[in-house]
Amino acid sequence: MRSGLKMIIVVLFLASVTMGCQTTSQGSKTYTRGQAQTALTVYYGTVLKVGEVQIQAETTGAGAVGGGVVGGIVGSTIGSGRGRTLAATAGALAGAAAGSAAEKSRATRPALEIEVELDDGRLMVVVKEKDDEFAVGDRVRLLQSPDGKMRIRQ
Repeated sequence: MRSGLKMIIVVLFLASVTMGCQTTSQGSKTYTRGQAQTALTVYYGTVLKVGEVQIQAETTGAGAVGGGVVGGIVGSTIGSGRGRTLAATAGALAGAAAGSAAEKSRATRPALEIEVELDDGRLMVVVKEKDDEFAVGDRVRLLQSPDGKMRIRQ
């Protein structure tokens, strides 16, 4: 296979793997199509604590697979005979490691852990993507969907 065609395959494969690594937002201002027009229960309360955390999405392994394939293809263009086989193997291993690390870093998002005392005295903790700022003493609304998921809004 010519190197130009190999490079096109590599670019197309990387683009498809990257699109597959997109994660769903965990913010309070983003709703999926299925969540729209759904009745929510509303609670009111006051923020007691705010801490920074991270949300780690489940990794699919697509980054490792894609990186391995790309690394193997690139490695196979180096050397000849047994050297080419070794280069392809080394490229596949290095590509898999790099792809796995890239997928993990794309799936990690900054988040907030917010403790709220509801007006009825109950305590709730909500972890959400960091798309708003919250401070101790803020009055907030907690929105609970029928499946039990909570959102917090100011």
